Amino acid sequence: QVQLVESGGGLVQVGGSLRLSCAASGLTFTRHAMGWFRQAPGKEREFVAAINWNGSSTYYADSAKGRFTISRDNAKNTVYLRMNSLKPEDTAKYYCAAYIIYYALGHNPSDYDYWGRGTQVTVSL
Repeated sequence: QVQLVESGGGLVQVGGSLRLSCAASGLTFTRHAMGWFRQAPGKEREFVAAINWNGSSTYYADSAKGRFTISRDNAKNTVYLRMNSLKPEDTAKYYCAAYIIYYALGHNPSDYDYWGRGTQVTVSL
């Protein structure tokens, strides 16, 4: 049974930082690129960042470029999202997901096979 479990969310002030983690089990981690998405109340789920199987290639939404960094540790079956300079508009539930293939990157949620339950990030003024 595949499980993706996110952690590291919380309440942070504007300009602050958080590091999200996503621990994967039940799948061959290196056979999947990984991605982070977020969803705010009343909005559609949106792509944040993705990383290929060995971390050599990354892809970011415009909203994340320069502030967020995605990384992975294949020895720990874990993917991370470091978020700096947080803004109120970053408030959302953040989800990690496993992509259908290992070498390519994508922003379409329908191309991701497995999803975690999410971790809430709230950025306050």
